[in-house]
Order: sequence, then C-alpha cells, then structure tokens
Amino acid sequence: MTTPLTLSTERRNDGRPVLIAVGEIDMSNVDAFAKALREALGSADRLTVDLSAVEYLDSKAINALYVHADHLHLVATPRMMPVLEISGLTELVSVEPAEPPSAIT
Repeated sequence: MTTPLTLSTERRNDGRPVLIAVGEIDMSNVDAFAKALREALGSADRLTVDLSAVEYLDSKAINALYVHADHLHLVATPRMMPVLEISGLTELVSVEPAEPPSAIT
C-alpha cells in the first residue's frame, strides 16, 4: 500500500524554488520525493524543502535529502527535529522552524 504524499513546487518572491511535501515519506514513495528534489533544484543553487506538513520520514527519505544537502534549506516542525538531528542533517543543512498553524477565529 502506498503512503499518501503530496509534492508541489512554488517560487518564493526572490525566485528561489520551494518544494512542499505533505504526508509521509517512506520507501513506498521515496522515488517520487527524490525526483521532485532533483527537478525542483534544477539549476538553482539553493532549494527550500518545506517539511512542515510531513508526519514521517524514513531512512530512505533522509538519504534523499543527504544527496542534495549542499543545496538545501529545510523547514521543519519541532516534532521532526529529533529525526533531523539524529540523522546528522542539522549539521549539514540550515533548518528553520515551521510557522505554527494560525488559529481560526
């Protein structure tokens, strides 16, 4: 069974690409994630990968990020930080905290 994952690419105001991942990234969909990383990075020198809506990363997903570590900037929730720290990615890429969800009033 394939784990749900949605990937989209946007451009920031400065023109830099942002890959937005939503769901879980594991062995069932890591090939699509790796392909999206390659395509979003293209010829850019830097890619922001927004993991703020990712609930789970397995070791293959971590490896896909490692391949492009020299060119990545990550956005992650506090829940995801231990995974990124234990894997050593936080020593190779810049990571910024995800914005907290806005309250509905």
